[in-house]
Amino acid sequence: MSTAPDGNDQVRYCTITHPFHPLYDTKIQIVSLKQTWGEDRVFYRQEDGRLTSIPACWTSIYEPHPFNFISQGRSAFRFRELLELVGLIDDFMVEGK
Repeated sequence: MSTAPDGNDQVRYCTITHPFHPLYDTKIQIVSLKQTWGEDRVFYRQEDGRLTSIPACWTSIYEPHPFNFISQGRSAFRFRELLELVGLIDDFMVEGK
């Protein structure tokens, strides 16, 4: 595998699609796409030049998650997450007595 540029490099962009991200609907220039912290992440530069990353599934790189597509940003939690929250509240209430 060659590591030299092939001359066909194009600047790539994507849009942040996570409805609760502060840069929602912002077009960003992709510096790289790597698997880190157990997930695919998009690396890009912030306005001040600092390199940062976000999960690739929060961008237009991949098809939207079916939950996000169907809910269209109307729900902050998935059903599984709500059940987990109920369990945490139950544990807290038992410990608090």
